[in-house]
Order: sequence, then C-alpha cells, then structure tokens
Amino acid sequence: MQNTRGSFWGMIPTVTKNLLIINVIVFVAQSVLPRVGIAIEDYLSLHYYASSKFNLAQVVTYMFLHADVSHIFFNMFSLWMFGRILEQVMGGKRFLFYYISCGIGAALAQEVVWELTWRSTFIPALAQLNNLPISEMTAIVDKAIALGENLPFLDNMITIGASGGVFGILLAFGMLFPNLPLYLMFIPVPIKAKWMVIGYGVIELLFGITGTMDSVAHFAHLGGMLIGLVILLFWKKKGLFGGGYY
Repeated sequence: MQNTRGSFWGMIPTVTKNLLIINVIVFVAQSVLPRVGIAIEDYLSLHYYASSKFNLAQVVTYMFLHADVSHIFFNMFSLWMFGRILEQVMGGKRFLFYYISCGIGAALAQEVVWELTWRSTFIPALAQLNNLPISEMTAIVDKAIALGENLPFLDNMITIGASGGVFGILLAFGMLFPNLPLYLMFIPVPIKAKWMVIGYGVIELLFGITGTMDSVAHFAHLGGMLIGLVILLFWKKKGLFGGGYY
C-alpha cells in the first residue's frame, strides 16, 4: 500500500518549499505585528539608498514582503509553478543563488530608477506645496543634500515583493524550455514559453516607459530578468547545463 500522505507537498523541492514557507510566514507577520506597534516594512522594505530608513540588507529582505493577498498569491503561484521545475534542473543551491541574485538585480534596477526620477517626481510637488518656483525648490533641495541633511520625503519611496526573483524564474523557464506550451488564464490557446517571456518583457518595458500602473515597479521586474539572463548565459558558456534546453 502506498503512503500518499503529504504527497503534494512532498513533491515540491526543498528550496522552493522553504521559499514559499518563508514568504507566507513574513506575510502573516506583516498582518499581525502592526497590531502591537511593529511595522516591519519600515525595516525590511527596499528604501531609496539616500533615505534615512535604508540599510543594505533590504536588497534581500524586501523580496519576502507583499502588499496584499493577491500580490503574494500570484508571486507564490508562479514560484511554485515554475520554480519547482527549475530547482530540479539547476539543483537547490544553484536555484537559490539564481533566485536571490535576480531579486537583488531587481532592487538595484529600482534604485537606479529612483535616482533618475525622484527629482521630477518630488520637487514639483514640493514647489507647489510651498508655493515656490521649481528652480528655487531645486536649489533648496540641492543645498540640503550638500549639507547632508535628511530629506523625509525620500522615505516614501519603497518597494516590496518577490516579483524580481519571479520574473527571473520566468526568464529561465522560457530559456530552458522555450517550446513548452503553456496555458494562461487570459489566453484561450496554448502559448510557447519563449513567447510568454518575451511578451511579459515587452509589456513591462512599455508600462515602465509610459508610466502605466505606476504603483508597480516595472523596471525592477526587467532588472530581475536582465540579471537572470546574464547568469544563464554565463552558465551556458561554462557548460554548466547540458542537453538541448537553450
């Protein structure tokens, strides 16, 4: 007689399983701890590097936080659906390195975007709030930066979520299994994995350029994919993957 107890859970490889568990535990903590006055987002979310709340560990910790149930559900569903297969192909250690690296790449991409855009975002708003010309507000902010003063409005730039790592996983899946047909909820016919990945990349780029859904870190997603691409091409060059995956 076969023992099927826990077979579904047991089929998930170790690293993918532990990532799912950690994300769920942290999400529960996000919901519970504020009730006792502890907002872990202040410490673990990715902040702009010039913010007083930034610390280097956030380039990793941010990817275990989520905004709401739908946010964590879709990220964890993608991690379960594609991550477990990639872990079996890559091996646990290499898969974990890849996933975390893509998340860090996404964080760095977001920091670059903030660096390039915060002035055009915040200075006009501050100028209007203080009834000052933009040029004068710019001079005030530049002086404060030169003096090393804290600028509290920079604390409002935060990013959370596993999407950077997940987009890296999607890229890897598309490269390793390019012609595998996938069935997506909003497309009634199967689509090859490589076209799904290309489609996601193009959509994220367009959304990022046009500012569509500006509450989503589109360029961070692309940063995760870019780092994933660099890692996979390096591994391919070194012959760390065999067979006809590419």
